[in-house]
Amino acid sequence: MKKILGLFFFSTSLAFAQQAPVATTIPPMRLTSNAFPDGSIIPVKYSQAAPNAAPGTGTSPDLAWTNVPAGTQSFVLIVHDVDVTRNKNPEDNLHWIVWNIPASTTSLAEGIPSGSPMTDGSYQFSATGPVYRGPGAPASGPLHHYVFEIYALDNKIDIKPLADAFETRKEVLKVIEGHVLSKGGYFGLFKRPQ
Repeated sequence: MKKILGLFFFSTSLAFAQQAPVATTIPPMRLTSNAFPDGSIIPVKYSQAAPNAAPGTGTSPDLAWTNVPAGTQSFVLIVHDVDVTRNKNPEDNLHWIVWNIPASTTSLAEGIPSGSPMTDGSYQFSATGPVYRGPGAPASGPLHHYVFEIYALDNKIDIKPLADAFETRKEVLKVIEGHVLSKGGYFGLFKRPQ
């Protein structure tokens, strides 16, 4: 009986081991910027508090990414404030989403102009419209964490901006499920100057 039970547990364990997801060996992408060091304070220039910024905008920082996996067809960039809770849900505050960035592109220059679609065929959106929305945490509170994420996809996304930026992000995240080859992140801290 002990032999039978032992054989049963061994074969069951083997079956579970065979079904376990295989860990990827692709190195993660690396996202960088010359605008500020990873994990540091984001300069006012790249925020809504910039002296010459239109309301709810700012200058987008330069971004570059490496370790792009083979088979990449497009990229998605998402910038969000992870310290904000919206509508009692786990979603946070979206500041910029850019999708269908061509696979041949591995950087974005500083100061991406407003408008969507962009000249390379990608789309951008934020709560301000088709434009980068810089950090805007109030001066009276703590520093907020702004995360920049880049995703390499094995496809392109057939989505146009919706009326609402948060709904647009939900749709983009839904359709990239099962298509993410790799990703990378970068973050900065910000609150408005006193």
